[in-house]
Amino acid sequence: MRHFTNVHDIGDLKTAVREALEVKANRFAYKRLGENRTLMMIFFNSSLRTRLSTQKAAMNLGMNVMVLDVNQGAWKLETERGVVMDGDKPEHLLEAIPVMGCYCDVIGVRSFARFESKSDDYEEKILNQFIQYSGRPVFSMEAATRHPLQSFADLITIEEHKLTARPKVVLTWAPHPKALPQAVPNSFAEWMNETDYDFVITHPEGYELDPRFVGRARVEYDQRKAFEGADFIYAKNWAAYADPHYGEVLSTDRSWTVDSEKMALTNHAFFMHCLPVRRNMIVTDDVIESPQSLVIPEAANREISAQVVLKRILESL
Repeated sequence: MRHFTNVHDIGDLKTAVREALEVKANRFAYKRLGENRTLMMIFFNSSLRTRLSTQKAAMNLGMNVMVLDVNQGAWKLETERGVVMDGDKPEHLLEAIPVMGCYCDVIGVRSFARFESKSDDYEEKILNQFIQYSGRPVFSMEAATRHPLQSFADLITIEEHKLTARPKVVLTWAPHPKALPQAVPNSFAEWMNETDYDFVITHPEGYELDPRFVGRARVEYDQRKAFEGADFIYAKNWAAYADPHYGEVLSTDRSWTVDSEKMALTNHAFFMHCLPVRRNMIVTDDVIESPQSLVIPEAANREISAQVVLKRILESL
């Protein structure tokens, strides 16, 4: 595997999950694979789980790791072509990227949607510039439109906890005070659509996702109806996708918060969220602290998803 940006890069999902469970059972079995190899992790946005889990995964494989926070530890970077650079950005990404590539063997990039231009966000300009100009294998640590390491971890978690061969999995919108990217719901939907699960997306009108990510999922505007008989509830906020409201908060309706009353409609469902989570907006305390909450095992599996991806990239070098 040369690059990892979406579900199609990982290949057959059953094979990928099997490999993930093998890695999880013996995290240091491939420690020599990364010997004398260096991972550079580049963050344009804040991170807790992604930074720690990916760094730990690389260390499990014997890699050296360098971390660059662009907003705190580097020159401000210009990302647009044709700009007269007479402002506060003294370096252009087109020079910075190949320089970074000189110092490492693999690059991980984290760069969120800016909500300034839908076309720029959905063309993944920053991530694709790293792929084009770094000369190194590149993997996404969350981009404008997808978060594949998270979705892979989500899939591993569902496979570990499902009680039926074809569980009903519900992705539900929930309120949030700020505009959040569609990357996690897009990616989760993309990965779920590659399984044989019964997959449902529920959200208020106006929060429809890009149809290419919705895929074959059933869309239900009645949240309670969507929850009926569900085996997994995955809660996440996202801002509006459709023009002219791209990137806007259209609603903070607290009636969409996941609470115990709604969870009682499910088939004793597990609760999932990628974290960080705003308690009592996205989900109530009692639900996230219940025995059915998988948010911690889900976060722990971020190490495993990252390790499988890095292992495959190292095997291809």
